Amino acid sequence: MADELTPDQLADLLPTVVSLGRMAGEAVMEVYLRGEIEAGMKQDESPITEADLASHSVIVEGLARIASFPVLSEESAQIPYEERRSWERYWLVDPLDGTKEFIKRTDEFTVNIALIENGYPILGVVFAPAIDRMYFAARGCGAHRVSGGENSRISVSSTVQERIRVVASRSHRGPELDAYLEKLGNHECVSMGSSLKFCLVAEGSADLYPRLGPTMEWDTAAAQAVVEEAGGHVEDLEGSRLRYNKEDLHNPWFHASREPWHSI
Repeated sequence: MADELTPDQLADLLPTVVSLGRMAGEAVMEVYLRGEIEAGMKQDESPITEADLASHSVIVEGLARIASFPVLSEESAQIPYEERRSWERYWLVDPLDGTKEFIKRTDEFTVNIALIENGYPILGVVFAPAIDRMYFAARGCGAHRVSGGENSRISVSSTVQERIRVVASRSHRGPELDAYLEKLGNHECVSMGSSLKFCLVAEGSADLYPRLGPTMEWDTAAAQAVVEEAGGHVEDLEGSRLRYNKEDLHNPWFHASREPWHSI
């Protein structure tokens, strides 16, 4: 097991990764602002655009200059487990999270960059370029939001609300979630795209994000770092933290929440 990076080492890394997230967001916006967006389909039938590939290129080239850790990106996810299993520390990247929202032009898409150490995210950058909102965090360094040029430290809500504030996927809402919400009791629900759902929990605007459907490791890692450093939890249905670099890169169903999900 790799020795853990210290908070000081992570604090030194973080500004450069934040800048890289912004550069990737600029590459995404160059495509977005052209108007018409052409999308292809990957083998798993998920959409891909020129913006996904442009952001991937910016991030991979930039990370190579920052630190000599391996990179696993959604757009280069074919690295076999036999090679990955020895990685104690690596970058995990989603160059464009919320491609469906990008194509629909909802502005709810993000660039996600995470650093994984011994199976868990220890640094995360989530940038929503269309609304110019940046979230970032690293272990021992707190969680932050930059919006309107103002940098604020964020944390999950510390008070119990009369109604549980739930945030749910805009494009991936299924019958399992509807049944779950029916049983939840008094709640209000907001729909949101991409990893911004996690960030609403991290900043205290929502109490719970239940994901009862498929996601991949690159969809969640950066935002998990933000939620956890903001004092929240990202746990599977057994109450265990989401873990990374599994042989199967699919995540189990999970909850991101201000408290351990079973106590809500």
